[in-house]
Amino acid sequence: MSADAAETRRPLDRRADERRTEDLLASILADPATRVLDLALDRLPAVAGPGPGRTQRLAWRPATDLDARSPAPYAFLGRDEAGTAYAAAMHPAAPPDADWAGLREIGAWLDERDQEAAMTAVGLARWHARNGHCPGCGTATGLTAAGWARRCPAEGTEHFPRTDPAVIVAVVDPADRLLLARGPTFTQGWASVLAGFVEPGETLEGAVVREMAEEVGLTVTEVTYVGSQPWPFPASIMLGFTARATSAALNLDPDEIAEARWYHRAELAADLAAGRLGIPGRLSIARRLIEGWYGGPLRQRREVGTIRTDAG
Repeated sequence: MSADAAETRRPLDRRADERRTEDLLASILADPATRVLDLALDRLPAVAGPGPGRTQRLAWRPATDLDARSPAPYAFLGRDEAGTAYAAAMHPAAPPDADWAGLREIGAWLDERDQEAAMTAVGLARWHARNGHCPGCGTATGLTAAGWARRCPAEGTEHFPRTDPAVIVAVVDPADRLLLARGPTFTQGWASVLAGFVEPGETLEGAVVREMAEEVGLTVTEVTYVGSQPWPFPASIMLGFTARATSAALNLDPDEIAEARWYHRAELAADLAAGRLGIPGRLSIARRLIEGWYGGPLRQRREVGTIRTDAG
């Protein structure tokens, strides 16, 4: 979310103060008002949302609506303004008969509450799946703090989810053209703004300057923070910036960048409309940065996941 006041409101209060409450999960799961989201890593149940278009909503179920699925560990996600509790049930795999979708496929079409809940649940589920043992002694750990930590029974230590900071940058040249690039693992015809992880001991602004120099040989100034987005693939917080290059000359690192190009606004819009280019979908902060430079929504013909993006 950006720092704008309209975007700092939280649809779910995470209620960190409640996580240490003894038997919190047992209490909320016994409450028929509690809503539970089943998931398997990033696979989620969703149904068509109200209204026209591609709107989606998560298929929440009452906590007391039990079925034949094997028991799963739970995590408390928070409460809404009415005090209703929300939780995630983290399954090892989606049921074989379930038509569950990936977060990348449906995330852009969810409302604010469901999008935050899905991001949080997926981030926690992926962390638990990868951190079942104590990094100190190797002993199997168990969930604690209502699903927000793991405790080692041998050492008595607690371990918490970690988030890796990464900068993502919309760079413009002296002619106000936007730089879009494709990494070697990107599909041909797709491009995005540049990004990279923050290194130990480095400021965010320093990471922006370093990444632009390393990946495309640019010197940048006017580094300005725009906003952030959680990105649980694998466990990142994307920190969005804009910056201005002192020149348009590019020197690509072939290990990081397969191709890069400066775009005027009319060129970008034309390539998207014609299907010659694809950019990240609306779930990604990359799209917000691109459209922020462009000055409004962009339409594209290429597909994102299983969802066509003709309507933007």
